Amino acid sequence: MEHRLNPQTAAPWVDRWESRQKLYATAREERFDVVVDVVSHTVRHEARPLVADLGCGPGSLAVRLATALPHARVVAVDHDPLLLALGDACHGTGLAFVDARIGTGPWQERLTADGPLDAVVSATALHYLEPEALSSVYERVHDLLRPGGVLVNADHLFQDDAPVRELAAAVGRGHERRSKEPAADEDWNGWWAAARACREFGELLAERRRRALDPGSDNGLSAQQHMELMRKAGFRAVGTVWQYGHSCVLAAVRS
Repeated sequence: MEHRLNPQTAAPWVDRWESRQKLYATAREERFDVVVDVVSHTVRHEARPLVADLGCGPGSLAVRLATALPHARVVAVDHDPLLLALGDACHGTGLAFVDARIGTGPWQERLTADGPLDAVVSATALHYLEPEALSSVYERVHDLLRPGGVLVNADHLFQDDAPVRELAAAVGRGHERRSKEPAADEDWNGWWAAARACREFGELLAERRRRALDPGSDNGLSAQQHMELMRKAGFRAVGTVWQYGHSCVLAAVRS
């Protein structure tokens, strides 16, 4: 990577990122466990499986996969130079971080050098893509996977019916009340405000501004609409393997 950070600088920021994310993902650790279980089952007969994490951030999900599957090759893909640098500093010895903008240009070419993928995962990232771009990403992923390979999308996805959306929101609030984990000290805006004030990140933040990577808006697609796009992309076996409130894990298996 062009701009590197030392692990001592990066580690506290990654810890703060992990803590902050709990504000936005109901039962986040359980959701990660589900993704790992799905991938582990899919690659159980592979001696050297290849797994890609799209929109990896600093590697939260990717490092969990690499830890659970030490024989796997895990490729973590993102286009945010700061998050990539943080992840590479903390987890670079066990992961391969790739700088590519998902859904734009030939992003998938960086993933095919070692052959077809066994699994593609994503966590709390694909809801930022516009529907047309997301449809294209699902099509490309379908083509990158080997037969029997799996696409796993873990995200906060709403339901089509308003009364069910309301019930799912109530479930999420109930989980927060019952959770024994301490609340995060800062939210999304607070973390980024602090990062922008950090001198060590100067060059990375300048590159981030050049790439115009301010957070996008949610594409508004429901879980059902995501699954429809997966089927349109060519996946025949598509469904929800886990859900807690709005927090979902969708899986699509290539035939």
